[in-house]
Amino acid sequence: MTIRTRFAPSPTGYLHVGGARTALFSWLYARKHGGRFVLRIEDTDLERSSAESVNAILEGMTWMGLDYDEGPFYQTQRFDRYKEIIQQLMDQGDAYYCYCSKDELEAMREEQRANKQKPRYDGRCRHITTPREGVEPVIRFKNPTVGQVVVEDAIRGNVVFENSELDDLIIARPDGTPTYNLTVVVDDLDMQMTHVIRGDDHLNNSPRQINIFKALGAKPPVFAHVPMILGDDGARLSKRHGAVSVMSYRDAGYLPEALLNYLVRLGWSHGDQEIFSLAEMTQLFDIQDVNKAASSFNTDKLIWLNQHYIKTSAPEHVAQHLSWHMGELGIDPADGPALVDVVVLLRERAKTLKEMAESSVYFYRDVEAYDEKAAQKNLNQTSLPLLEAVLVELSELTDWLAEPIHMVIKNCAEKHEVGMGKVAQPIRVAITGNTISPSLDVTLELYGRERALAAIKRCITWIKDHA
Repeated sequence: MTIRTRFAPSPTGYLHVGGARTALFSWLYARKHGGRFVLRIEDTDLERSSAESVNAILEGMTWMGLDYDEGPFYQTQRFDRYKEIIQQLMDQGDAYYCYCSKDELEAMREEQRANKQKPRYDGRCRHITTPREGVEPVIRFKNPTVGQVVVEDAIRGNVVFENSELDDLIIARPDGTPTYNLTVVVDDLDMQMTHVIRGDDHLNNSPRQINIFKALGAKPPVFAHVPMILGDDGARLSKRHGAVSVMSYRDAGYLPEALLNYLVRLGWSHGDQEIFSLAEMTQLFDIQDVNKAASSFNTDKLIWLNQHYIKTSAPEHVAQHLSWHMGELGIDPADGPALVDVVVLLRERAKTLKEMAESSVYFYRDVEAYDEKAAQKNLNQTSLPLLEAVLVELSELTDWLAEPIHMVIKNCAEKHEVGMGKVAQPIRVAITGNTISPSLDVTLELYGRERALAAIKRCITWIKDHA
């Protein structure tokens, strides 16, 4: 048997991190077993589905590197097939027209609540053979009224539901369009899904879907319902917790490897190991090892992982992702040093790529203004002769490299009998606009000889005009 899994999001918004984790688990399970991973877009909610949301899903999958073997398939392109199955269920006597109005249904539920019963459809149209004039009926699945449904869940074990607790769900709306519980069964059947890994908010749908599978003479797939993700405060993860969209993590400066590594550890573990390459995830992951309890999102842990991947990934890979952030700042990387060199210089200091991009602007764009406090402390009449002296010596350097640059700064400080910081900090402000940068000699080497000399000259002029 070839393992077949799927990720089947609804295009009614961005790709949520909960959905991304489900996609990752499904992808890993298929890859581990040499199976097939299918992407299906469940877009039958015509009012809420949008092309923008579809693009957001595809963009998120691409960014994370979760390649799919088949698809994307769109449910709106399969309406004829759904109608065929609905008709089959009607012909078999496993579905029927329901003519109840909204008012009748609400009155029925009110009566049930008054009698302290669970509000549910009571099957009153099950045996009606004569159409009611002026009413566009829905079609309901005739759920068994006795016995049990056992959901054999790979994470939770067997979960038992009484058929008497399940009402006759609607499988087609008055306009003939199919509903979720019907379409998902038909798709999983036609696409030969062997394992359905999804959020535990779908657990209550499973017994209904299993009964439809049985009515169609088909074996249900193996289900695995993944527990929800909670925010740092223990409440269900939502927008108020900050970034919950996959691409918002990209925008915030996270590497996809960091997010994937973090997501795989939300509910799954392998001993005490915290850091997993994609190859290790694929080798070690098993859906049966996923925890039954909900997982809490810990932003600090994600930041820690992101720092790890920024420090240890190939600089070329980090630079590729950094390039997008530079573009967001309106910077063309061709206007300065190679991004790979910037990554090597800054990767020990940056928590995110956004932070790295923002702290490297001066390499590509001359400083327009100096930080007020930095200028007040370091750009004054005391520092003026030091800058003028170091400018002369730097101008005479034939090898613009970190070591000789360092010696020039050191010699200047010794000649003027001041600490190196008295020389280095004014230069740093001249170059970066503030007092924060990596090692100054390496920064100057990367910054470039002509630009560095020009920046120091501008700073000297500024001091003469302002100090």
